[in-house]
Amino acid sequence: MPLPFLTADRAFDTADEVALPYDDRDRWRRPYRPGPWRVGAAALLLLLASFVLFAAVIIAATATPASAGTVFAIALVGVVCALRLLRMGVWVSARGLRHVAFVSTRTTAWDEVVSVRTVQQPVRWLGLPRTVQGQALTLARRGRQAGSLPLLLTSHNADFLGRDRLAFDRAADTVEAWAAEYRRA
Repeated sequence: MPLPFLTADRAFDTADEVALPYDDRDRWRRPYRPGPWRVGAAALLLLLASFVLFAAVIIAATATPASAGTVFAIALVGVVCALRLLRMGVWVSARGLRHVAFVSTRTTAWDEVVSVRTVQQPVRWLGLPRTVQGQALTLARRGRQAGSLPLLLTSHNADFLGRDRLAFDRAADTVEAWAAEYRRA
């Protein structure tokens, strides 16, 4: 079964391709692949969920259906969390830019975007409180103050930590190219 949220389009892997190589630009696309930390965490969650599902089957055979249902619900929550973890990131389309977090999704139309740019600043390491010097892709929207620029991507988040530096640069350049293309239109 293909999982389209796991793979980015192959055109983003090569630097000599054009930034916007799509015929169907209304479809939401992630301009990069999920990183090893994100995929590894999701795989561990799915592994844990499989053990909990196995426990639910054993409980269903030996105990009450209510307790088996509770354990099955816990396993289902684990699967949903793993899938949401894989969906996290920045998605682009002709309609705008979508920033998917673990519990929220924020969509910004291209009309509201003032600028998308890469800045050098302290960023969180894997989203933890520890900060390191890195790069971040910021989004400036109309009506927002300069101090409240949301970070779309960082060079030390779960998608780019452990990958070569060019992966972050390609993803940031692609998002900036989408912004430049659709802010003009």
